[in-house]
Amino acid sequence: MKEELITKAYEIAKERYAEIGVDTEKVIAQMQDFHLSLHCWQTDDVIGFENLTGSLSGGIATTGNYPGRARNIDEVRMDIEKAKSLIPGTHRLNLHEIYGDFKGKSVDRDEVTPEYFLSWIEWAKENNMKLDFNSTSFSHPKSGNLTLANPDDGIRNFWIEHTKRCRAIAEEMGKAQGDPCIMNVWVHDGSKDMTVNKLKYRELLKASLDDIFATKYDNMKDCIESKVFGIGLESYTVGSNDFYTAYAAQTGKMITLDTGHFHPTESVADKVSAMLLYVPELMLHVSRPIRWDSDHVTIMDDPTMDLFNEIVRAGALDRVHYGLDYFDASINRIGAYVIGSRAAQKCMLRALLEPLATLRKYEDEGKGFERLALLEEEKALPWNAVYDEFCLRNNVPVGQDFIAEVEKYENDVTSKRN
Repeated sequence: MKEELITKAYEIAKERYAEIGVDTEKVIAQMQDFHLSLHCWQTDDVIGFENLTGSLSGGIATTGNYPGRARNIDEVRMDIEKAKSLIPGTHRLNLHEIYGDFKGKSVDRDEVTPEYFLSWIEWAKENNMKLDFNSTSFSHPKSGNLTLANPDDGIRNFWIEHTKRCRAIAEEMGKAQGDPCIMNVWVHDGSKDMTVNKLKYRELLKASLDDIFATKYDNMKDCIESKVFGIGLESYTVGSNDFYTAYAAQTGKMITLDTGHFHPTESVADKVSAMLLYVPELMLHVSRPIRWDSDHVTIMDDPTMDLFNEIVRAGALDRVHYGLDYFDASINRIGAYVIGSRAAQKCMLRALLEPLATLRKYEDEGKGFERLALLEEEKALPWNAVYDEFCLRNNVPVGQDFIAEVEKYENDVTSKRN
């Protein structure tokens, strides 16, 4: 796309937004400080580098077999670097524990230490990225249906030790990068059919979490993530939204809101203002559920727009962290990375461009017609010209130009992977 046309379109957009009291230069500056936590597992279909098990389990499933999946740590990093080069701004990387630099060695999850992530810390520094982290309870011989809520002391203690070690790793990451590493805990624990021991399993999960969080760290932040159900565990989830909301409010932990982890008719956006009254911060895992937690590629749809609008309207930009969480193996994985990341950015940009001061004034004065009229009119304003300018200033492809870049990378790199 010609730079001259981009600049002209932006200047027009700048004037249009100024008419309703919005400073587009301020918004672009805010976008530079909007950092996505890119999910490493989009590159290789959530397989990781362990030498323990050969298939996904624990309610995790990836559909599709598009060629070019990353097969090792070098290819994962290469793919992330390519995707990063097509996304404006600076971003973080979200790692699962199974992506440690194990160098072919079998390291069980209750044995993992920070040494297996030192090369990630160095790589992130070289690539101007900060790291976030996740414990990994799925796809392991001891996963079964219950991990931290397992009544078997041996299995439960195995996963407690694993999660403690993951927190220690996150602490070292945060210390090295001079910025807290956000460490997410999600376990798939549940039951396929009806259970009469719901309270028992939740008591065990609470006790496990209390044990895990007993050690205090200065360079990492804990967040806890709920789910409605997992594949094969449809009837009961130990770590439900009610459970974790109460636990986080009681302990001051951060809550992770995964947009696929709620009932289809629930509004995740509405949870932002409710939860921020009781918990210090929120972490987002943004994906696109289609009828269930199917982890489709994020797009600029109404639920995602509503979510980012609510964050801005709540004045919570400094209390929300933004991660992506989808793994689509049916299309080009790098393309999926870029589409989802840029879609999330567009939602945030549009939210920041909302004439919020005027809208609030109308609402305070009881001017419902004027408020609704402005909400409708601003939908048609040239927000895309502002996003194009944001891309231009970050030296990344504007508009659909990134498609050719992804196709070239596929032709030159990923298509040659067997």
